[in-house]
Amino acid sequence: MIFMKQHSLETDFLVAGGGMAGLCAALAAARQGARVVLVQDRSVLGGNASSEVKMHIVGADCHGGKPGRRESGIIEELKLEDAVRNPHRSYSQWDLLLYEKAKLEPNLTLLLDADLVGAEAEVQSDGRRVIRSARVVRNLMEEEFTIRAKFFADCTGDGRLGLEAGADFHVGREARADHGESLAQPEADRHTLGSSILITGRKYDTPQPFRAPTWIRKFTKADFCHRPVFSYEYGYWWFEWGGQLDTITDNETIRHELLRIALGVWDYIKNSGEHPDAACWALDWVGSIPGKRESRRFLGPHVLTQSDVQGGTVFPDQVAYGGWAIDLHPPSGVDVPDEPPFTPHHLTHLYSIPLRCYHSRNVANLFFAGRNISATHVAFASTRVMATCALGGQAIGTAAGLWSGSGGNDILVRSDAEGIRLLQETLMKNDAFLLNRTAADPHDLARQARVSASSATDLAPPEKVLDGVTRNLRADFGPWSRESLHYWESAELPATLTLEFPEVTELDEIHLTFDTGFERELILSPSDHITKKVVRGPQPETVRHYRILVDGQVVGEEEDNYLRKRVHALPSPCRGQTVQIEILSTHGVERARVFELRIYGA
Repeated sequence: MIFMKQHSLETDFLVAGGGMAGLCAALAAARQGARVVLVQDRSVLGGNASSEVKMHIVGADCHGGKPGRRESGIIEELKLEDAVRNPHRSYSQWDLLLYEKAKLEPNLTLLLDADLVGAEAEVQSDGRRVIRSARVVRNLMEEEFTIRAKFFADCTGDGRLGLEAGADFHVGREARADHGESLAQPEADRHTLGSSILITGRKYDTPQPFRAPTWIRKFTKADFCHRPVFSYEYGYWWFEWGGQLDTITDNETIRHELLRIALGVWDYIKNSGEHPDAACWALDWVGSIPGKRESRRFLGPHVLTQSDVQGGTVFPDQVAYGGWAIDLHPPSGVDVPDEPPFTPHHLTHLYSIPLRCYHSRNVANLFFAGRNISATHVAFASTRVMATCALGGQAIGTAAGLWSGSGGNDILVRSDAEGIRLLQETLMKNDAFLLNRTAADPHDLARQARVSASSATDLAPPEKVLDGVTRNLRADFGPWSRESLHYWESAELPATLTLEFPEVTELDEIHLTFDTGFERELILSPSDHITKKVVRGPQPETVRHYRILVDGQVVGEEEDNYLRKRVHALPSPCRGQTVQIEILSTHGVERARVFELRIYGA
């Protein structure tokens, strides 16, 4: 008997996996007008960033140690919303924010607790495959979906969709000679980075005993020579184990051992006598699923390598960037206490990631984003962090959104020179940053206007809002970069920015990009040490209260803005020769700062 209720869905873009990469991909495509189905096998979105794992999102700014490099776009929008709405650092509130973003997006259908279990793919005349549909099962509701789409994206981390579709992939560490990588192993193996289960603690007014279960691991002081315990409220990423096994098929074994490790470390903290200041601390939460770092990596037309990452390569088809160190870990983790838990090889410059690393070389309509992109083990050790993964998600979602209308579904064909130019301009329009690339959207009417301001500081004149760069550049971004400001900064408040057109013009949208403090880290973390560096609320540099005027008439107003990118649809019809942005207050600083002003016509 068949108990599953059968459903058939038609969509433009199916995204499998609701971590940060998958969510950003789904949102980006839906906001481009594509019909999107997002399939997530858990009850919450966010993957390793969710309440189920509680790993904080890091990226190219290296925990704020590399100022100015923070990722913009959708991931910045999410972090800004969370900082304002969740100052108390509740991971359940973060889960709900991600749920809200997906559930309320008009073009997006969200399927939670849904497992992708199969895909139908056909072989084309050129030998490559093309996916026609995917099979998804939601056991909690006893239903099964057949989902047909034009484009598909595997953001599952483990690569289940790509596996079912027959996409080429690699597991493990390449040999040094395979790609000429000095940081690679002499010989190839199937070892990966391990997984971790995190914990949180809570301090009480009275001593809190810990009676350890009998099945935990036992640790001694010698086990921590490279793994210092320096706080009790959150830890520890170095609870790592299992990279010497198969992180997919052996995940249950890995989970049990990580629980033994986590409880064993807490037992050491509480009962060894080495940490008497932990007497009033109690174990508050233990993760129930391993936070996985590595499994399958798909193979695209380009495989990102150590030289691409360390050399700060700028690809002509770049769609994202990275800057986290090449962060290599011993696969066996805590089983090798005499080895450091990580060996970071810090990068001098940012590097770009081309679209060719985000789609399959042998499945024509398959994108991927997250930790499973086309990169060697060494390069992946940098690209795997979640803010970088989110940029890749926004990139492929934007591509799928742009290409879901007319035209075919072969990504190689759609990503010709014109396709890449349009994709890059659209990404920058939506607040993505590309290396050594200046926005030049021919549809942006502001480029035709004369700009002025009521006041400006010497190094930040109003013309900066039209220069096509939406962050201040630093020399350490790359050889192409130099120290330069790219915002208009008023000398005082209130202040007015004015654009005057040669003649009366039909106006439809106003795009504004504000300063949100890229010189600082912005992160949700259970770590008190990390949070001390963060503003958990509106960022003080950000414009708070502003008005939009067309020929002196107010057509829009925001009294409590805290976002970096704002898009205002103007009343229709709207015609005028002068557009003014009147800034009345910020969230703290005494001057207005605007990085970009775009205007689009009807």
